[in-house]
Amino acid sequence: MAAVAAEADAGRDFIRDIIAADLQSKRNTGVVTRFPPEPNGYLHIGHAKSISLNFGVAEEFGGRCHLRFDDTNPTKEEQEYIDAIEADVRWLGYDWGQHLHYASDYFEQLYEWAEDLIRAKLAYVDDQSPEEMRLARGTLTEPGRDSPFRDRSVDENLDLFRRMRAGEFPNGARVLRARIDMASGNINLRDPVLYRILHAEHPRTGKTWSIYPSYDFAHGQSDAIEHITHSICTLEFEDHRPLYEWFLDKLPVPSKPRQYEFARLNLTYTVLSKRVLTELVRGGHVSGWDDPRMPTLAGLRRRGVPPAAIRDFVKRIGVAKANSVVDVGMLEFSIREVLNKTASRRMAVLRPLKVVIENYPEGQVEELEAVNHPDDPTAGTRRISFARELFIEQEDFMENPPKKFFRLSPGNEVRLRYAYFIKCHDVVKNAAGEIVELRCTYDPATRGGNAPDGRKVKATLHWVAANSAVQAEVRVYNQLFAKPAPDVANFAADLNPNSLEVLSDARLEPSIAETNSSEPMQFERQGYFARDPGSKPGRLVFNRTVGLRDTFAKEVGKS
Repeated sequence: MAAVAAEADAGRDFIRDIIAADLQSKRNTGVVTRFPPEPNGYLHIGHAKSISLNFGVAEEFGGRCHLRFDDTNPTKEEQEYIDAIEADVRWLGYDWGQHLHYASDYFEQLYEWAEDLIRAKLAYVDDQSPEEMRLARGTLTEPGRDSPFRDRSVDENLDLFRRMRAGEFPNGARVLRARIDMASGNINLRDPVLYRILHAEHPRTGKTWSIYPSYDFAHGQSDAIEHITHSICTLEFEDHRPLYEWFLDKLPVPSKPRQYEFARLNLTYTVLSKRVLTELVRGGHVSGWDDPRMPTLAGLRRRGVPPAAIRDFVKRIGVAKANSVVDVGMLEFSIREVLNKTASRRMAVLRPLKVVIENYPEGQVEELEAVNHPDDPTAGTRRISFARELFIEQEDFMENPPKKFFRLSPGNEVRLRYAYFIKCHDVVKNAAGEIVELRCTYDPATRGGNAPDGRKVKATLHWVAANSAVQAEVRVYNQLFAKPAPDVANFAADLNPNSLEVLSDARLEPSIAETNSSEPMQFERQGYFARDPGSKPGRLVFNRTVGLRDTFAKEVGKS
């Protein structure tokens, strides 16, 4: 938490200004916020903004933030999601301490308050079907119509509601509704549903309940029970605020929280709809919630994205009142910024092309020194092997290069990183005419990569020695969607067919395989890569976290 606190922005935003003013005016003597996810899926990068805001302001103002699960729909909730959410929040660097709560903790109190509303003639049991209620609700320009059951007596409503709780009626037979105003200009106030019948086993309460509260009814009262001071929500809940306040005003709640709304995160080339993310998983479009192409925190973690980069990204985009779309390049910039400072450097050849240095003694192997981080001398150095046979990247050689191609080609001299100058003089091809091997010579006087006579070369290539290189599978991930604004209604049509490239014959520097660390490292000239959790000796797998520069837009433009 100390590292997170150190990242707190000295600048302000309207949420922090509100909190500061409330404390100065003594409207609040402390700050208590909450992060209230529904346990019906995995958290995504949009949730990271809310997590960082709620936990961040609580810490900055000396308060606390609760983690509270909105577990009011047992048909969609699973323990897997609860466990994943807790892991994600902790991974981001936040801790709720003793304040882990569930809406289900308050089911009995919420039920009692529902009966209070019935006694006050502010709630009634409605027998209409969902379709009848929908048609009677009205539109933005037309008022709704009162339910024929709206004027039931208090005794009849109490009797029916208690029988609903006892499980006497089937799903959908009846609901409990607030009795507010069917002509209200705010549709959320047109007698909203408070409870529905749902015969389903709850992950925590089992079969105790046959009725479950709506989000609108459970949310504000849960805030009040926990003495939340600032209930921070995204903009889609702005029209729900009058209902939030109506419940708090009509019920004997122990505190009166206030709700404030901020703009949710929207990213280019990204869909953050939980419905779509669920369909991506269930439809087999991705390998799971933690697929590195997914915008879930689990997917970002598996891809090797450090939590500090996500916190930096959230800090950069800020907190605003109006919705906008953020370029995904900003997220990738934050990732590169963090990894450039922290990731060790190694050499890996993803698409190997064999090089034989004909004037290098057969059987000879020499050790060369390589730095672990060019900007951090304390990171030290390592030893790498150099031998007669090497691998370089296929794209680093062209037999008939264009004018400004400065890498290896027949007759052209280049530098091998940390090693020697080499020059290609012969190309070996297979029966299909494909280049499979290069024959080269080296200059022994250029050991370390410098020529005593002062001659210069225009390219430096990375490489690995064939005799010691370790074979691995490298997965190169691109954006999951090919369009900046994917069509949520028909998302499958906008999927990027090139979102994953699997390179099964990559060759790695041995030191990469010798560590079991999942920390990302920079494969020089390639990008940042992290060992996949499923990687193991004999089957090394690495995921690309991010490239060294933004090339995705150019790739899409060519397609």
